[in-house]
Amino acid sequence: MNQGRTVFSQLVDFLSTYQFQICVERYQGNRYVKDFSCWDQFLCLAFAQLTYRESLRDIEACLRAQQPKLYHMGFRGQVSRNTLAHANEHRDWRFYADFAQVLIAAARDLYRDEPFGVELSETVYALDSTTIDLCLSLFPWGKFRRHKSAVKLHTLLDLRGSIPTNVYVTGGQVHDVNILDQLLPEAGAFYLLDRGYVDFARLYVLAQACAFFVTRAKKNIQFYRRNSRPVERAAGLRSDQTILLTGVRTAQRYPDPLRRIHYFDAEKDSRLTFLTNNFLLPALTIAQLYRARWKVELFFRWIKQHLRIKAFYGTSENAVKTQVWVALSVRPGGDRQKATGAGPEPVQNSPNSQRHRFRKNPNFRGVFQLQRRDYRCRTLHPVESIRLLMGQHCEI
Repeated sequence: MNQGRTVFSQLVDFLSTYQFQICVERYQGNRYVKDFSCWDQFLCLAFAQLTYRESLRDIEACLRAQQPKLYHMGFRGQVSRNTLAHANEHRDWRFYADFAQVLIAAARDLYRDEPFGVELSETVYALDSTTIDLCLSLFPWGKFRRHKSAVKLHTLLDLRGSIPTNVYVTGGQVHDVNILDQLLPEAGAFYLLDRGYVDFARLYVLAQACAFFVTRAKKNIQFYRRNSRPVERAAGLRSDQTILLTGVRTAQRYPDPLRRIHYFDAEKDSRLTFLTNNFLLPALTIAQLYRARWKVELFFRWIKQHLRIKAFYGTSENAVKTQVWVALSVRPGGDRQKATGAGPEPVQNSPNSQRHRFRKNPNFRGVFQLQRRDYRCRTLHPVESIRLLMGQHCEI
């Protein structure tokens, strides 16, 4: 008899099933569905993320091995490999994206006042993309090179809490700068961009929306220096100028003045030139803002190490986007523990987090105290991690 609750079911409690059903009904996701609902599909993919399952057959074998406990984990339908594959391929990925946005909005409220290295009250975003290599014969819709396919994750990261506010999943052939056309600028916010996003027509749209951008200047930029301001050379600053673009096309695409800041990084012995449309912040603060952009690279490294997004359970574009959005839902869903007082730290952000280890997290320390002799000095086997998620223990 089950006297407690599984770890997996306690994690799922932080997700709002009411909001999930609203997202599903928006796109009629459960239409013509008899047994295997969209919620069952979400639980299967979330379980695969937490236990790092390798394939659909692996998911089916693990869940069917503990058939009596599936009901207590939240499953109401029969888990089948063919049914899950059909759901991943045909059910609309957009309601999973909408549900992830609900969780992201809740997580952003938790980290609203968290510092990120620069004393600034405005919202600061970092926009960048990461590429996941795929097989061209299996993923022809994402052709990237002549003999290679890829999928790109264009991510708009809120630096407070390192939370992805928007993720655009495209094929590898889509250039980074095209994502600026889909971006909805937030007035007063700062957007940190690398040189791949330097398109003055699109940057002018950000400026017209009362948003600020900080990017790197290209070497062949043509400009006229209108005036200069004094700088503190001891801090690494070399120049702070107001310029006007003089190129034949760039002058038409961005007719307003720009601020050009030259900075010398003594640690890396490199010279950086920044362009921004903000004339109020100190020049050193602009340089520090761009340095904070590196957080998006750390975020990409984290999701590739801890989320199942480098190998996919389906080959269609819909299946890939579904898996990506469910994987991203797992992380902000864990941050809900902070809001409910279940613990100071989510599973995904626990220190020394690994694929099959939860023992370092203080929220689940009680599970390992019961079996300390078995798990104290060795890494958990995948089968053991499944038993921990599906086993019985007391409430958090």
